[in-house]
Amino acid sequence: MRLLIAIGVLFAASAQAQSLPAGFPADEQVSAALNAYPGVAAARARVEEALADRDMLRAGPYEFILSGSYVRRDVEREGRFKETDVMLSRGVRLPWKGSLDRKAGALGVEVAENMREDTRHHAALFLSQLWHDWLEAGDLLASDQQALEMQKTATEAVRRRAGLKDAAQLDLDQAVAAQTLVESQVADSRAMLEKARVTLAATFPEIPLAAEPPRLPAPEMPVAGVERLRDLVIARSHEIRAAENEAERLSLVARRTHADRIPDPTVGIRTFRERGGLENGVGLQLSIPLGFSHRSAAASKASAQASAAGFEREVVKREIQATADADAADVRTRIASWNSAAQSARSAASAAQRTERGHQLGAIDLADVLFVQKQANDARRAEIGARAAASRAVLKLLIDSHEIWAEAHDEHDEAGHTDSLAR
Repeated sequence: MRLLIAIGVLFAASAQAQSLPAGFPADEQVSAALNAYPGVAAARARVEEALADRDMLRAGPYEFILSGSYVRRDVEREGRFKETDVMLSRGVRLPWKGSLDRKAGALGVEVAENMREDTRHHAALFLSQLWHDWLEAGDLLASDQQALEMQKTATEAVRRRAGLKDAAQLDLDQAVAAQTLVESQVADSRAMLEKARVTLAATFPEIPLAAEPPRLPAPEMPVAGVERLRDLVIARSHEIRAAENEAERLSLVARRTHADRIPDPTVGIRTFRERGGLENGVGLQLSIPLGFSHRSAAASKASAQASAAGFEREVVKREIQATADADAADVRTRIASWNSAAQSARSAASAAQRTERGHQLGAIDLADVLFVQKQANDARRAEIGARAAASRAVLKLLIDSHEIWAEAHDEHDEAGHTDSLAR
């Protein structure tokens, strides 16, 4: 059964990859930007730190110690003597302690590597957020500029009619007020666009930005299927792997600390030359530290830390489970919401066109035209917001499932992780 689950995950990993629509940066640019992100670079340094810790634990805490003395003794009625004493000693780590240290060191490296990959994953989510902010602001500005051009045309038409005494001053005042409102919206949208652009450029300078953002693409259901991607969010979670490895590492550390209640001995070889060479000798020296209170307390502390890590591992699993479920639900609801918003925008645009024709024929007042045009503009803005929210949801699911913007999957590790989950 476990083998079938592992094969299923490997097959899923080799399925057709999701390709992003136009409007998003190329994978090569994203990879370069994420690898250069300071948080990811710091996580890589943490891996180097973990490798050094692993090597330290392999070597053990003890080094050879060379000590000696030179003494000139003055013995009454016997004379003066030169005496020397040399000792070479070293602490001896008991064998089972060394095995625990090596295992803990290797797990520490795995924790650091998974945390590095998880940091890169969160950087990808941050890039998605900033990129969508830029695209959404661009579309909002384009929509507002379109509304402003339409409003300017309408205002000029009313102005001409007012000059010919074919329209009341009230109509002109209403048209100017509506135009001023749209101009304010354009200014706000332009400010949002500039803020989004400079934030994106400063955070990920490795990705070149065009003078104007591309159009925000329409969201699409992931080709891999929402449920399969939801399962991959859990199966490929580096945060879960890091928590599992950390819990196992601290369990080994607890065992190692309990083992330290039996202290390591220090063994030495001593040579001495006394009474000017009349006495010479070679011997062994053995020392064992005594005292158990501190070691017992340290063992209790390590056990508590291991127990806490076990509970924290379960917290992480629940959080990732919740994230996977929320991602899947968000994709479905956001795309449905966008479909409704898009239909509403089309209906509002059609109503605005019919109202404008009615006004030209003299059947509809200007106030009604302005009101319907405002509704159409609001509906377009709502559609853009819904489209951006749906696109964000789809991209988040793809990133959380490591289908895009992730480092190459280690299929062996993925199968092994799935096998451990099955157990």
